[in-house]
Amino acid sequence: MRGPHNIWRLIRTGATMERTGAMRVVLEALDAPLPLRIAARILGWPFQWVGYKGDSAQPPVTRALTALGPAYIKFGQILSTRPDVVGEDLALQLQVLQDKLPPFSRDTAIKTIEHELGAKADTLFTDISEPVAAASIAQVHRARRLDTGQDVAIKVLRPGIERAFRRDIDAFYFAANVIERLSPASRRLRPTDVIEHFEGVVMGELDLRLESASAAEFAAKTQDDAGFRVPSVEWHLSSKRVMTLAWAEGIPANDLAAVSAAGHNRPQIAARILQMFLSHALRDGFFHADMHHGNLKIAPNGDVIALDFGIMGRIDAYTRRVYAEILYGFIKRDYRRVAEVHFEAGYVPADRDVDEFARALHAVGEPIFGMDASHISMARLLSYLFEVTERFGMETRTELILLQRTMVVVEGVARSLDPHINIWEVSRPVVESYVKQNIGPKAMARDLARTAQILARVGPRLPELAEQMLIKLSQEENPQPESNGSYWRNGGVFILGVLLASGVFALLELL
Repeated sequence: MRGPHNIWRLIRTGATMERTGAMRVVLEALDAPLPLRIAARILGWPFQWVGYKGDSAQPPVTRALTALGPAYIKFGQILSTRPDVVGEDLALQLQVLQDKLPPFSRDTAIKTIEHELGAKADTLFTDISEPVAAASIAQVHRARRLDTGQDVAIKVLRPGIERAFRRDIDAFYFAANVIERLSPASRRLRPTDVIEHFEGVVMGELDLRLESASAAEFAAKTQDDAGFRVPSVEWHLSSKRVMTLAWAEGIPANDLAAVSAAGHNRPQIAARILQMFLSHALRDGFFHADMHHGNLKIAPNGDVIALDFGIMGRIDAYTRRVYAEILYGFIKRDYRRVAEVHFEAGYVPADRDVDEFARALHAVGEPIFGMDASHISMARLLSYLFEVTERFGMETRTELILLQRTMVVVEGVARSLDPHINIWEVSRPVVESYVKQNIGPKAMARDLARTAQILARVGPRLPELAEQMLIKLSQEENPQPESNGSYWRNGGVFILGVLLASGVFALLELL
């Protein structure tokens, strides 16, 4: 049954893209080969009558995806984080895609709350409001806890949204397979992998327990950050399809007039938003990856409040160090060091010329430093940097692309609050602090200490492992040359491990 449905869904998608003018824009942005262009136009044109018109006031791609429904809206938002797939221009267009849909009824939301929490709504909450926000996956209601009187925000998934997304994701996979068959050249964009990434993100957002876990983790990591708040999760009032958070009172970050009227220091708030984002990315390796105006509020005391934790980014400790050294090198205008870091990290193939790469980086950095402070952009720097590294054979790193996309959004928020913000000056203290704490002798000592902890856990087993090796050796009456080599390799690794452990323990004794 899925085959005919997927074909029909693909026809309707193509017809809508053709009817809104989005088909041409997308094919040009992807630099699609001629066979794929012909197939796409043939598919869409005869069936335009089944396609949606959409809002003619919107750009073609935005209009088409909005008309096609929640899964397409979410897909467009996620594609905006992948300029390596859709190109810079189309990625920028997709960033303004509004994740808003008409709300479903309050009564339907209450039925979901009661079913998920296993109790009548009026035994848990009072004053459940009409929807205060409605997006493609869920909507939010304000209410008050019956037991404590505390105001809360209740996020409720749309009815049937899981089934609708599953149906559309199947159609996306079908389309990806068709594209790969019609155009082998398109395989370099890995359409199926892109759909797999989308499926992973969306399936996480469709289980509000996972978003609750992200919110709780983010709150724990940022609890000591002055001027930044994350609403607490009400775990006993949350489930797979319902999430309850403490209500966050504040002014939406995009209501600049209200922010100013409340007497808030807009340049100070702008700097805080940018510094907090960098701190979360570098210090914690866990950052809010959807930090646009709609997900930020300004509290009455001026604190920045983060909302909506469906899309979070993670960066491992090693990558954070590399990223910090790259940023620090640019801040110091030490392009040779930036080039060396790329080679040391293996981001650029070893057979490339480091001096030539440093010269290319110099050409990226210097024009930006020559700009007026209000035009300096770290997001632009990262964009240029990725262009250069791609020319030198650097492979795409999804986590850094997500970081770059979020950096673009955060910069936009900061500039709206303070058009004259100097991105470098605001960023410098955060990057310098991270470099000081995580690169150098202190960091090396901490790394050795962690290594010692791991070896200490294995330590009690070292005699047992040695005995097993000796028994195995005694049982081999006539070892073959190959097994002899294997034995000596294993024995060498074992001895090296013992020596390394002994050295680490001796160093710790000296310290």
